[in-house]
Amino acid sequence: MSLSAVAAFGTAPDTVLETVPTRIVERILPLPPIKEDADAVTYWREERIQRGDTIGSLLSRAGVNDGPAMQYLRADPDARPLYQLRPGRAVQVAVDEEGQLVALRFITNTGDRLVIERADGGFRAARSVPVEEIRTTLRSGEIDSSLFAAADAAGIPDRVIGALSDVFSGEIDFYHDVQRGDRFSVVYEMRYVDGEPAGAGRVLAAEFVNRGMPHRAFYWRDADGTGNYYTDIGRNARNAFLRSPMELTRITSGFTMARFHPVLQDWREHKGVDYAAPQGTPVRVTADGVVTYAGWQNGYGNVIFIRHQGAYSTVYGHMSRFADDIKVGSRVGQGDTIGFVGMTGWATGPHLHYEFRVGDQPVDPMSAAVPNASPLSAERLPEFRAAILPLVDSLALARSLPSTALASTE
Repeated sequence: MSLSAVAAFGTAPDTVLETVPTRIVERILPLPPIKEDADAVTYWREERIQRGDTIGSLLSRAGVNDGPAMQYLRADPDARPLYQLRPGRAVQVAVDEEGQLVALRFITNTGDRLVIERADGGFRAARSVPVEEIRTTLRSGEIDSSLFAAADAAGIPDRVIGALSDVFSGEIDFYHDVQRGDRFSVVYEMRYVDGEPAGAGRVLAAEFVNRGMPHRAFYWRDADGTGNYYTDIGRNARNAFLRSPMELTRITSGFTMARFHPVLQDWREHKGVDYAAPQGTPVRVTADGVVTYAGWQNGYGNVIFIRHQGAYSTVYGHMSRFADDIKVGSRVGQGDTIGFVGMTGWATGPHLHYEFRVGDQPVDPMSAAVPNASPLSAERLPEFRAAILPLVDSLALARSLPSTALASTE
């Protein structure tokens, strides 16, 4: 972790400063020898991708004036990752005196280093795995309109704030419970490649103060290699079931004994909860379990049934498609993506129909009592408390940071 500080100095009015004596020294320095057969000079330049950039505009700013190079970059499949332009990403370009492209390198969205070089009268592309650096990052923020808006203001990646909401989703409904003035602090890993951020890693510690009530969680990997989040007293931070099968979505129809069905045009029971989301939004399983059915079924359309511990099961309907590895008998872990939002079956728009069942009888998932996940054993608790002490200090430091500028939709 690196810290920086800025100091400001000033002089009082009418202060007389002592003149420092100076003298001019001239010296003739010899120029370095220039070889007669010297190769053409290569210039390296780094450009940042801007919003609205195309490959042409990016390379033009870098001084590239090379028709064959542009043709290669447009047509060759090996250069295709270059077209996944992400604002802020750095691209390093080498050109010669005539503006011809000599080499180009940048980090792809998958974290590889892609190098494109002029060779053998044409171009070639090669990928390599660059050396990564993991840095611990501290951030804090205060909510003025929404969690994601506040996270953007604090410079927190979406993946980190999604993980934070996942960790606390058993205790906080991030659609209904979050309010203005709630604060959050997070300690997480960031991957850097060639000094450039290449994606967020694990959340190591987090705190969310919701309606004045603090919730804290710390990541700890057990001796068997299993990682999980626990409170500072060793209670599992996650419930056995997540509150929602999708991150930060909107409920359009709740559990009720009488609802006018938009397709069948009559009054019927609605034994689940409908979550509106764009087509293709990932759907996550709310608890560990085994897939007992994955296919088409009546009004559900594409539907997955999952059996969990004890008498619990869940249903996920109207999906556009299933995840590639989902089939009957597949084991899934809490938070795994099992499919994607669609509007198959009896649906008038893209959404997910979610059911929570106890003994095969649907109950309201918003009010049902769910089992708690297992806490740490008394034997492991001292080791856990000793291991998280640095994270406790880091979280306290993050909490003490000045609040970032409030994010507002106004």
